Amino acid sequence: MTHPAIQLPTLIAHRGYSAAAPENTLTAVRAAHQAGVTWVELDVQLLGDGTPVIWHDADVARCSNGRGALASLTWSKAQRLDVGSWFGDRFAGEKMSSLEAMLALLNELEMGVNMEIKVNKGCDPIALVDRVLPEMLATLPPERLIISSFNASALTHCRQFASKEQLALGVLFGSVPKNWQAPCEAIEAFSVHPDWPRLKRVQADAIHSDGYQILCYTANDPSAFHSRWKWGISSVITDEPAAFKRFLDNH
Repeated sequence: MTHPAIQLPTLIAHRGYSAAAPENTLTAVRAAHQAGVTWVELDVQLLGDGTPVIWHDADVARCSNGRGALASLTWSKAQRLDVGSWFGDRFAGEKMSSLEAMLALLNELEMGVNMEIKVNKGCDPIALVDRVLPEMLATLPPERLIISSFNASALTHCRQFASKEQLALGVLFGSVPKNWQAPCEAIEAFSVHPDWPRLKRVQADAIHSDGYQILCYTANDPSAFHSRWKWGISSVITDEPAAFKRFLDNH
């Protein structure tokens, strides 16, 4: 075995089921599970006091009733934020999730996760990995965990914690660069995660033939994506898993 025995699903719910609930929340993950989705994609980073949280942006303005940088928040301040009502009244009172609470939920629901190490501007990738990766490795079985990042330093540091047999790593790209193989080989990657409209057929063929899984983000129009499946795509990361499932069931 060269990698954990991961059974990749066709559909991975982006930031939880983010078309149905506030992104990166416990409620969004529960909604994905209720929709029959077995894997979610989430983002992890640190608050100013070092608490690991499930959050995408460098600040809280877009997805909460507060303002300010994530790096300026303590856990107690973060817990006073309402991270649900921006999405809809029925989500009022939703709290930011800690990594610990999210991992517990994923285990409870027996779901897999593609966890992005989110290295926003000013973030120390090494400190972030040191804080979050041991907890993830200790909590989730290797067949239910993929760690991905755009940040090469973060991925390189991740690999120092566990071999490729114990930890699947994914390299995130916007456009896949000419030298895409080098960063993948350097960390003994399991998967390549390209921005789907920018992926070219010749690149997909090369990635696939080199033995890497291809996880495309973020596709929300199943008919527009449909021709790509024959490129050897393993999974689509989508805000709209139910719409994708309906389309695939009828085609």
